[in-house]
Amino acid sequence: MRLFRHIPSVPADASGAVVAIGNFDGLHRGHQVVLAAARAQADADGRALALMTFRPHPRRFFRPDEEPFRLTPFRGKVRAIAGLGVDTLLVCRFDGKMASITAEDFIETLLHNGLGAAHVVVGHDFAFGNKRRGNPAMLQAKGGELGFGVTIVEPAKDASQEIYSSSVIRQALQDGQPERAAALLGRLWEIEGRVLTGDQRGRTIGFPTANIDPAEYVQPARGVYSVRAGVTAGDETQWFDGVANLGVRPTVDGHRLLLETHLFDFAGDLYGKYLRVALVDHLRAERKFENFEALKHQITVDCEQARENLATYAAKSGDSVGF
Repeated sequence: MRLFRHIPSVPADASGAVVAIGNFDGLHRGHQVVLAAARAQADADGRALALMTFRPHPRRFFRPDEEPFRLTPFRGKVRAIAGLGVDTLLVCRFDGKMASITAEDFIETLLHNGLGAAHVVVGHDFAFGNKRRGNPAMLQAKGGELGFGVTIVEPAKDASQEIYSSSVIRQALQDGQPERAAALLGRLWEIEGRVLTGDQRGRTIGFPTANIDPAEYVQPARGVYSVRAGVTAGDETQWFDGVANLGVRPTVDGHRLLLETHLFDFAGDLYGKYLRVALVDHLRAERKFENFEALKHQITVDCEQARENLATYAAKSGDSVGF
């Protein structure tokens, strides 16, 4: 997959593609339906598949002081998009200039003249242009005038007829229901980042942890989770079972929010390594213990329960983690 950050940088041999457009935060099952429709159109027309998205998320641009809401960081988003068979990824910078472009110019200048889009695929609720004045019906009408086709994908629903949406997934995570989030995503939800150098207290009680900063993500319920932890080196990720605490460590009067992950059956130094932590289930809420002995006992219990839950998960899922 080729990645471009500016429309002028897109080479001539990447023009004329079928283009799917959206924010695609989370790449959930609903987004995957949009991309599947675009892939089918590209295959039918004998064309490449391109995806156009935006960074930062427009919501972050317009509401910079809002609490973190992202489901997927840029690195994870690119990985997920590549895993869905996209040929070209165009990441447009969403800034004041992009926010002020009219819906008509978005279509003519960016899609038609800039990308030479042969066909455009969007979700039913796609909005674009200054003050979100552009909608799929307008795109379809204008595409007819300019000579490119437009497919509008209707909302995809789960077995209970609930529409797949990023907001529903965020709520599931905040409610301590990572299983529900995984069902909507089509894979386990992950937090990823560089392992930080901590105070190494876990080593003193026999449970060393790899700590990463989750501050840029939507905040799931605090507490202890059964997890699959992936240690990434280059393009390879080695996965381990584990248990993780998302919280501020009240037993040691901590204040900084961290995701502390203890990997089962792992030996080695993880400081500075890139770690992916996939939440499987929520074991319990975070709480303050009277002393380290009480904490150590509870962690032992948590580890036993996590091993049991992860064995069940692996048997049911075939140990599928994500993209």
